[in-house]
Amino acid sequence: MALIFVRTTVIFLTLLLIMRLMGKSQVGEMQPFEFVISLLIAELACIPMADTSIPLLYGIIAIVAIFILHQIVWLLDLWFKPMKTVVCGKPSIVINKDGIDEYQLRQNNLDISDLIESMRVAGYFSLDDVYYGLYEANGSFSALENPDRSTSSLSVTLIDSGKADKKNLAVTGIGQEDLDKFLKEQNVKLKQVLVMTVDGEGRVYFQKCGEKYKILNIGVNNKW
Repeated sequence: MALIFVRTTVIFLTLLLIMRLMGKSQVGEMQPFEFVISLLIAELACIPMADTSIPLLYGIIAIVAIFILHQIVWLLDLWFKPMKTVVCGKPSIVINKDGIDEYQLRQNNLDISDLIESMRVAGYFSLDDVYYGLYEANGSFSALENPDRSTSSLSVTLIDSGKADKKNLAVTGIGQEDLDKFLKEQNVKLKQVLVMTVDGEGRVYFQKCGEKYKILNIGVNNKW
């Protein structure tokens, strides 16, 4: 038992040193390759700590090797800029002046609900609260705020990628007939709608697939 304690202490101190040498990004928002390295280091550290039949030096050498590979990738990032795009990816603009970029969302394995959730976390509760929205290479969401944002209540999603949300229709007091009438006025079918949200004042964010978004109004029976 004492041997395991000593081995764990040595591995802990080694990890602490290596993580400090790797820089602040390892304890903040990590790039994909840094996340992979962190997982590898954790796995390599566990084996020699628990298995006394494995020489402790093997674990230390493996961890140091991962650190050296990390530094090589970091240097390549500095000397050869395209390398950063290959290894880490690049930011993706998912909201622009025309609205949501469905293609960029699909490229990042995201959907409308993921985008709306990211916006709420960032403090934006309507899709037109920002001029531009993008996902950084590390997965965080950044936005250029619309200075004329006029959100007065929470927006809820009525249509997401051509499918109506019956639960939210009930919350807003908008019936299926009301929705059908609204879509008919816009000369569009349900399956052609990328997204439609409405707030408590009846303010609608409406975007047809492949087209620019519109700000419209619809009657709501409930306030929220």
